[in-house]
Amino acid sequence: MSAVATRRAALVAALLAVAASPTSAQSFPDRLIRVIVPFPPGGPVDVIARIVVQGLPATLGQNVVVENRPGASGTIGARAVASSPADGYTLLFGNISSLVVTPVATNNRDFDPDKAFTPVAKASQNYEALIVNADFPARSVRELVAYAKANPGKLNFGSAGVGNVTHLAAELFKQRTGIDIVHVPYKGASEAITAVIGGQVQMFFGDIGGVLPLIREGRVRALAISSEMRSPDALNVPTMIESGVPGYVVLTYTGVVAPAGTPPDVVQKLNAAVNAALQTPEGAAALRRIGAENVPGSPAEFGVFLAAERDKWREVVRRSGLKIE
Repeated sequence: MSAVATRRAALVAALLAVAASPTSAQSFPDRLIRVIVPFPPGGPVDVIARIVVQGLPATLGQNVVVENRPGASGTIGARAVASSPADGYTLLFGNISSLVVTPVATNNRDFDPDKAFTPVAKASQNYEALIVNADFPARSVRELVAYAKANPGKLNFGSAGVGNVTHLAAELFKQRTGIDIVHVPYKGASEAITAVIGGQVQMFFGDIGGVLPLIREGRVRALAISSEMRSPDALNVPTMIESGVPGYVVLTYTGVVAPAGTPPDVVQKLNAAVNAALQTPEGAAALRRIGAENVPGSPAEFGVFLAAERDKWREVVRRSGLKIE
């Protein structure tokens, strides 16, 4: 068995053992719960966190508040939760960047998310769209790849920052297609999208929920999406796999984790509450409005998913030579 397979098997066994442990905190919760969002108010992660939090009191019977602690690509808020008491009253609402990509792309971090957190629940799932300037000559991924190979180093892609998922999604694209395109990092997704619209860069991998209105307005053109199947919101846009990029799947997601050592019955209660909040008609409709979906599951399933994601992106980072100090 490989080292990766061994680590995953151990994680599954540990999480299943936790799930089967006897109840140790039947009174939970008996006071206010804080959900820390490691990004600014009003952003995509914050919006989904508030959708979840709004539905939690109905199941938990206690008030739940959102506390925004932005900075350092999500690591400030993550570090605060990692150092909090493992009692279920302080939770992290993270996304692919804060839970997976930033940790594996950063060399000098002072905590390991594999050891610092207990998975609670996956909240939402989405995917990326490869968008290009509306006047860009390539009308498909195949045409873009051919153009890039004929003009190595002459095409630019924007990102929301070095090591961000929008950066690594493009690095994975480069690795799978063998093309040479130049990275231009911006301070956020909105700046990168503006650069695509203005022609300063030719392409960007962005969350479908954020770029879909621009696609519909014709301000940018979508060449492909990163899901396994076409999206009901954009049925005319092919997947990357359909477009000749084998195995290219990039999911973006949000989820809840707690400090490592949180009692297993507390984790189970929180998992049930998150799943219930997003399966109400109001919760499901709110996610659909931003182009996301809920994929309910157990804490063990979320843990296995995160472990696989970290292995995947760790390899992309290794092959790209990316180093963030």
